Amino acid sequence: MREVESLLNTQSGLIGVSGLTNDMRELMDEAHEREDRRALLAIEIFCYRARKYIGAYLAAMGGAGAVVFTGGIGENSAEVRARICDGLEWMGLKLDEEQNRAHTGGREGLISREDSRLAAYVIPTDEELLIARDTVRCVLGAP
Repeated sequence: MREVESLLNTQSGLIGVSGLTNDMRELMDEAHEREDRRALLAIEIFCYRARKYIGAYLAAMGGAGAVVFTGGIGENSAEVRARICDGLEWMGLKLDEEQNRAHTGGREGLISREDSRLAAYVIPTDEELLIARDTVRCVLGAP
């Protein structure tokens, strides 16, 4: 059982496919600098799965007003956001390439074009703060 847990938690996903790392920044560097085909495959699978989940959730919810990118990769990688959005035009999502590139490093804002039926935003989050707040609520028994 421990071996399976270890395999699923530490040796699958990006690192399992690439054989290198689970850090998207490092994979992007490898893909660009060395044209590492396993790094390219890991990035493509990651973006494909994100795109697939966006489509599935939009279908399950009957649509939405926006797609929001957050967290480490979502906040900081314009290239990954563009790859994820590539193919979502049929849903009405039209990415503004200039705005997408401009919104990294903690800069929040709209990254879709004005004529896009489905908006896309980058919204930074402070995951550690949210975890701390949830911990305090649990300790205090607050809702």
